[in-house]
Amino acid sequence: MKTDSLFYRLFQDHPDLVFQLLGGTTPLPGRYTFGSQEVKQTRFQIDGVLTPPPESLNLPLVFVEVQGYRDQQKTLYHSFFAEIFLYLRDYQPPNDWLGILIFTKRSLDPSLPRDFQDYADSPRFKRVYLDELPADLANQSLELSILQLIGLDDAVAPEQARRLVERARAEVTDGAERERVIELVLTTLVYKFPTFEREAIKQMLGLNELKQTRFYQEIAEEERSEGREEVLALAIPSLLELGLSIDQVAVKLKTDVATVERIIQQQELN
Repeated sequence: MKTDSLFYRLFQDHPDLVFQLLGGTTPLPGRYTFGSQEVKQTRFQIDGVLTPPPESLNLPLVFVEVQGYRDQQKTLYHSFFAEIFLYLRDYQPPNDWLGILIFTKRSLDPSLPRDFQDYADSPRFKRVYLDELPADLANQSLELSILQLIGLDDAVAPEQARRLVERARAEVTDGAERERVIELVLTTLVYKFPTFEREAIKQMLGLNELKQTRFYQEIAEEERSEGREEVLALAIPSLLELGLSIDQVAVKLKTDVATVERIIQQQELN
């Protein structure tokens, strides 16, 4: 999970979402914190760690990883558990632990390798598929609905996104919070439709609403100052998942093959 991804933003703002995804109640609502943690000697960066308050030794540390593209190297599970065990070795926390893998689609799950079959039914390991979130669970909060939006079929996602924007306008009275929710919806559409022109996304959700949000202003500034690196990083896995070759992806995104290969390599290392 990239630390600047929309998942990180969602979980950092609302750590309780992780527990809600599992369909359970949140222990000590509002008390968990979400962030990244370096494993000392290896320089591994674990991007998603939910940490309970220091005095709550009965609550688990929660390690979260989100997978939004196919595991070409077949190292997802090995890397996930390796990072957890290295963390436990380095920090030796007094708390128990829970590992959660969140897949944007079930089809992206390469299945649990034989080496880790002991965790198949373990209370220490859970898998969540965003394309299979029950409707009643997603409707519990706007944030859960946004996570469900990520897993929806592209054909129905724009209409659902419009409904979420309308729901935010109707339900959220605080202006700053309402803007934040709309930003997350917009970010999700960028994630799902990375090759769309900005004008197309404006038309999906309303031109005036988009221009007024901080998200739109930041994206415009980012494109001017830093180029298209982040958009490419979101687009490439989606296009590969559709079956395009690296050469075809480069043509589609109007970039060179070397850039596509470099971004793929970076993502496989994360």
